[in-house]
Amino acid sequence: MRVCLASTSPARLMLLDQFGIRPLTLAPDVDEEAVVAAVEAAEQRTLSPEEHVLLLARRKAGDVAARLVDDIPDFDGIVIGGDSMFAIDRQVLGKPHTPENARRRWLEMRGETGVLHSGHAVVRLIPGQPPREVHAVAAASVTFASDITDDEIDAYVATGEPLHVAGAFTVDSLGGAFITRIDGDPSTVVGMSLSTLRTLIRELGVEWTGLWGSVDPSLTEHGTTAAL
Repeated sequence: MRVCLASTSPARLMLLDQFGIRPLTLAPDVDEEAVVAAVEAAEQRTLSPEEHVLLLARRKAGDVAARLVDDIPDFDGIVIGGDSMFAIDRQVLGKPHTPENARRRWLEMRGETGVLHSGHAVVRLIPGQPPREVHAVAAASVTFASDITDDEIDAYVATGEPLHVAGAFTVDSLGGAFITRIDGDPSTVVGMSLSTLRTLIRELGVEWTGLWGSVDPSLTEHGTTAAL
C-alpha cells in the first residue's frame, strides 16, 4: 500500500513520520486564492472556514491523484490532501507573511481563543479502477496565554516561524509555550487530525495500523523523493 502526501508541509510530513509512514510527497498545482475566489463568485457568497479548507484539501488531493494516474499508472495506494485555517470569532486569520502582520496578529490573539479548521481529503487509487475520494473537516480550539509580553511577541516574530503558518503560530515548535489549552485532537493544530485521517482511510478499506512502518518505494535510502 503506497501513500502520497499531496503537500510539502514539513508539519504534515512530520506527523506521518512519527508513525513510521514515509510517503511520496508531491506539491499540488493549485492556485488557492483563485480556486476560492472562483467558487465564491459562482455562488455569490463567502465560504465558511470549514468550506474553505475542505474545498482546498479536495482540490489538492484531486490534482495530485490525477497526476499519479497519468505518471505512475501502477500506483496502488492513497493520496492525502489537507488545508488549514485559523479563525477567531469567525474572522479568518491566514498566514501573516510579514513581521508587522505577525506582530499585530499576536497582540490581538493574546489571551483569546480561536479555532483551527483542518480539511482532509483522501483518494484511493487502484490501477484500472476509478478513483474513490472521502473527505472531512476537523476543528480544535486554541487558547493563548494572557500574560505574553510584548518582548516575547517580538522575539517570537523575529524567529520567522509565525510568518508562513496559518494563524501565525505553531504548537509543535517555538510557539507551543504560548498556548495554554487545546480542545480537540491536538494533531489538528499541527496540520492534520490523525484521528480523522484514520477514519477516512478506513472508509476506503485501508487499515491505519497497516500503514505503520511503511516506506514508499520511490524514496531512496537517503529519504529523498524520486522525480516523476
